[in-house]
Amino acid sequence: MKPYRTIIEPKSSDYKIGYETPVLFLGSCFTENIGNKMLELKFPTLVNPFGVQYNPSSVRTSLEILLDKRDFNEDDLHFYNNQWLSFYHDTEFSNSDKEACLNNINNSVNAARKRLQNASYLIITFGTAWAYQYRETGNIVSNCHKIPAKEFDRVRLSVEDIFVQWAKLLNRIEDLNPDLKVIFTVSPVRHWKDGAVQNQLSKSTLILAINQIIKIFDNVEYFPAYEIMMDDLRDYRFYADDMLHPSKVAVDYIWDYFTKTYFEAQTTSLIKEVKKLVVAENHRPFNKDSDDYKIFLENIQNTKKALVSKHPFLKF
Repeated sequence: MKPYRTIIEPKSSDYKIGYETPVLFLGSCFTENIGNKMLELKFPTLVNPFGVQYNPSSVRTSLEILLDKRDFNEDDLHFYNNQWLSFYHDTEFSNSDKEACLNNINNSVNAARKRLQNASYLIITFGTAWAYQYRETGNIVSNCHKIPAKEFDRVRLSVEDIFVQWAKLLNRIEDLNPDLKVIFTVSPVRHWKDGAVQNQLSKSTLILAINQIIKIFDNVEYFPAYEIMMDDLRDYRFYADDMLHPSKVAVDYIWDYFTKTYFEAQTTSLIKEVKKLVVAENHRPFNKDSDDYKIFLENIQNTKKALVSKHPFLKF
């Protein structure tokens, strides 16, 4: 029977991600869709150590902070609405206590710095070419933290802006970690507040900039998450209630495409074993004090030990 849709077939990549290849994810909320699946399956993965970031300039700045071995101090923080905050970080790092805010930020930055040094893969998801520039400093921010709009200028990054910034950055990263492979994606989430035309111009800008980067870097490739959503899953049954974000079915579909692109057969086989353990550990019993449940937990631990004995690189 003829398929009544345009199917994008997965193409196996030369880049292969496994349980022995540390990964660092940075970027938009779609980064967390894929990254959190890998975390759940116990891959050595670090996801969005600065929180969600949407524009290429903010993601670049975060990586520069890691490369510069920069720690944050109180001069980097702002106080608004009874919260200490960082314009380089998402609201999840904000705190009413200044020291707690700084500790959370620096702990996350230090973990990300170590991961960048030993990572096998850096996976970047750009969400939009639109960015917000804080008028007081002229810097592009990762998050406006609900500060009044009059404090910011809204700008759209150009293909040339993104390409030049990232070409310089990738050269620096290569000096730090010569074996690192970089995978770019564009988030399939449409920024509808920009309007249909401006959203499309934004996404096109991101795709063109990434294409320019790929042309000059041998260690960089593109994963077509945006194209899968727009062309393969072009039906509103694959969207969440807001008609903008991918539904769970859509995320699972793109995840399946991702696994066929980057996982070898032995990794896929190991995922099945790990997933059984994860599902078992997440089981909620009717009576957690029963003998049957205690035996159930003991069996999980024995299975886990046997799996780690066979695959010592697994970390539960």
